[in-house]
Order: sequence, then structure tokens, then C-alpha cells
Amino acid sequence: MTSRHSDKLLSGLPKVTGGRRQQFSSATKRALVEVATRLFTEQGYAGTSLDAIVAGARVTKGALYHHFSGKQALFEAVFEQVEGDAARRIKSALTGTKGPWDKALAGLRAFLEVVQGPTYQRVVIQEGPAILGYERFREQEERSSYAIVQDIVRSVLEAGTFELDEAMIATFSRIFFGAMSAAGETVTSAEDPRVAVAQVETAITFILTGLRTLADSGVELPDPGALLTAGDDERTRR
Repeated sequence: MTSRHSDKLLSGLPKVTGGRRQQFSSATKRALVEVATRLFTEQGYAGTSLDAIVAGARVTKGALYHHFSGKQALFEAVFEQVEGDAARRIKSALTGTKGPWDKALAGLRAFLEVVQGPTYQRVVIQEGPAILGYERFREQEERSSYAIVQDIVRSVLEAGTFELDEAMIATFSRIFFGAMSAAGETVTSAEDPRVAVAQVETAITFILTGLRTLADSGVELPDPGALLTAGDDERTRR
């Protein structure tokens, strides 16, 4: 076959442009994450093989390694997507709320709905800390849902007469975020998740009601500096 004839044949084939190649690559990555999400939910991290993931996504292992360094990296991508979806659902539930207290309750109820989902329970609550490691797990979690909690806590605190600096707002936010994380674990491990959800909602609503009562009555938050001084004086007397 002459070079001219070969060029003519090649010219008749559809060209794979950069844009089409990028679309194919993105579609492959989405398929891998989608299949991995389903398998991690159904079988857990340890029970899911890369062979099963690539077979389900109908791609090669080479395609998988083009996007991810291995199973843990793929799990992290799944975790990020699940957490991101949860954060968007909670944020959507806050739309249209009239005040900070209604906003807090709407956020709580949306979160309790999210943690009842099998994918969130398996990927985020059960598998996340062990696979990612505690520090990485918290970093990923705080990148999505923590920002929403902080926004809710800020609006609740600023609705009262409390005068708080950024450090104290951050402290309140972390405490509430920890409470929400513990609530998620409680629901996941409960024999009857519906009962656990009702109990968690009752407890946190009670706490919020108490905080609102304090805010409406004009009670001031104790000065952390004064508490430190009092503690130092007590130690000196001993």
C-alpha cells in the first residue's frame, strides 16, 4: 500500500479531537466512581475488588489507573462525592427558611434524612474513618458539611445578644459538628434507625430551645479569660 493511499484511508476515519477525548475520559471516570459507589455500599471496601469495578464500568484496569492510583484513591473520590451530595441536600433544605432557629431545625432534619441513606452510612460513617484515616476523614468531612454547620451556628448565635469573636464561633461550630457526627453514628448503629432519629432530633431540638431561651432572655456568655483566671486562682490556693 502506497503512502498516498494510506493517507487517503486515514483521512476518511473520524478524528478523535481533544474535546471528544476529554469527554470520553470524563465519562470513564464518572462510570468508575458510580460503579465503585454501588459496590462499596453493597459489599464494603474490603469486599470490593478492582476487577469487579472495572468490569462493572466496562473499562480496562489501565483506564482505572489513568484516573486513580488505586482502590483507596477511588474510595476517596467516592467519599468526596457522597459527602458533596449530602452537603448539597442539606443546603437545599435551608432555602426559604425564615429565621436562624428554623434554619437550624431544617438543617438538623435534612442531616438526619441523609444519614439514613445506605450509601452515606456505609461509605462515610462506617468505612470512611478506617480507610482514609482519622485526620484525612475529618479533613474531607469538614470541607463539605462543616461549612454548613458553621453557617447555621453563626446565624443562631448572632440572633441573640451574645458577643462572640471568631474563635468562640469556631468553638461552638466544632462542638455542634461533633454532635452531628455522633448523631450520625448513633443512627447508623441503632437497631431501629427511626427511633434513633426521633431521639436525636428531640435531644438536639431541646438543646437549641435552651440556647434560644438564653439568647431571648439576654443572658451573656461567660468570659473564657475569666474562667482561666478563676482556674489559676484555684490552683494557687491549693
